[in-house]
Amino acid sequence: MNRILKLLIFILVCVMFVYSSIGLFGYTVPAAVSISTSLTVIFIGLIIFMENRHPSSTMAWILLLALLPVVGFVFYLIFGQTYRSKRRKYVEKGMQNQEAYQHYKQQILRNEEEIKDYCENQQKMFRLSLKLAKSTISFSGSSTEVLTNGKKTFDALIRELELAQHHIHMEYYIFRNDHIGTQIKDILVQKARAGVEVRFLYDAVGSYQLPSSFLQEMRNAGIEVMSFMPVKFPTFSNKLNYRNHRKIVVIDGNVGFMGGLNVGDEYLSRSKTYGFWRDTHMIIKGQAVRSLQIIFMQDWQYMTGKSFMLPEYFSPAEVESTPGAVQIIPSGPDSEWTTMKSLFFSMITSAKESIWIATPYFIPDEDILSALRIAALSGVEVRILFPAKPDKWLPFLASHSYFSGLIDAGVEIYEYERGFLHSKLMIIDGETASIGTANMDMRSFHLNYEVNALLVRTASVQRMVQDFERDMTFASRIDSEKFANKKVVVRFLESAARLFSPLL
Repeated sequence: MNRILKLLIFILVCVMFVYSSIGLFGYTVPAAVSISTSLTVIFIGLIIFMENRHPSSTMAWILLLALLPVVGFVFYLIFGQTYRSKRRKYVEKGMQNQEAYQHYKQQILRNEEEIKDYCENQQKMFRLSLKLAKSTISFSGSSTEVLTNGKKTFDALIRELELAQHHIHMEYYIFRNDHIGTQIKDILVQKARAGVEVRFLYDAVGSYQLPSSFLQEMRNAGIEVMSFMPVKFPTFSNKLNYRNHRKIVVIDGNVGFMGGLNVGDEYLSRSKTYGFWRDTHMIIKGQAVRSLQIIFMQDWQYMTGKSFMLPEYFSPAEVESTPGAVQIIPSGPDSEWTTMKSLFFSMITSAKESIWIATPYFIPDEDILSALRIAALSGVEVRILFPAKPDKWLPFLASHSYFSGLIDAGVEIYEYERGFLHSKLMIIDGETASIGTANMDMRSFHLNYEVNALLVRTASVQRMVQDFERDMTFASRIDSEKFANKKVVVRFLESAARLFSPLL
């Protein structure tokens, strides 16, 4: 009997208790309801306690249940059942991923020899990423180009889509049926009718607003369309928390796109609410596209049961070799380890001179928080670039609650004021960088399916350094004294939001 059924039975028992208590014991209705609510909270609290979660997560859930029993109960049904038995089923997907990467086992062994050309800290990071991600490192035969905003990203994407000859694989968290979404859909329809294989995977929650007519038009043209983990009552709570936050496009196995931009007009700075949208995407060509292809194929196989690991999808055209290393790193609840968090931790602790981070959400766990504080106290320049205005208030307030301790340790925190900052970057010592979909928060570390690129000594890292420096000209450093003297109400709201950080 699954947990949700047990909870429903327990609620039924509580309802029966209310009625029987009124008749047998003379309780008033409010008293009986209060007793039943207390029993429900205690029951769920014991379940959470026995799951041996992280103490901060356990306390956050118990506090929510104690303060807001009804809301806490609903939240637990939707978001809370994500541990142990619920997670095991997603490990099956991880096993499929490992089987897929066996095709490149020999390449991984060659990587062990090639990493010796890098410094000791970078070698350790490479060895970690090889074990965590099971994906190969491209030391030659790949090229990358950073796309600094929505216009550059969609111009490049549309250009490459129109050149497609064999297949187009597209995977997005958010895909809207607005101007840019319709424009891309029309290209996909045109290509499918011309005989190009088109597969389109969208997240069922992130893209919940996509109308059925929009998707049906794609299907009618011959496009294979699939939603990732559709949510349906009463099993919705088993799936709702695990979302596909990836943004992947692979064209003919030669060209790949990944990064922070979804498909929507706001990403082209057309939203009056957000104004200028600062984001970062990347175009990849050559050997590294194979890893991006595998990630898409495994996501597709997981949802459809169809596998097409065929040579024609893994024979990228040769490109001029460029210096440096590129590795595509997937992460998610199907990973044995907390891949992205472990990679970020390794990058932070390897820094000798500087750590530059750009993120729209900053809700780290204690490990990442300690690593940043220790780095700053050790004399490493630590800069965090964060949006001055939010798109979601609760994560925004929770993020600010972490700033005080970091500022005291010497971390420099800047607020980007030109528009909304959505870039997800980390740059270490001006040589190593991570770019992709993962935010610096609990959801990206533990729940979402994400994909990032690890870049070492590439021209793209230097471009990211230049872009970060330019973004700094549109940012203001948070004044420690002013920040400490904020209104009591604001501090209270930030502290309250932080209590729910493990749930965000």
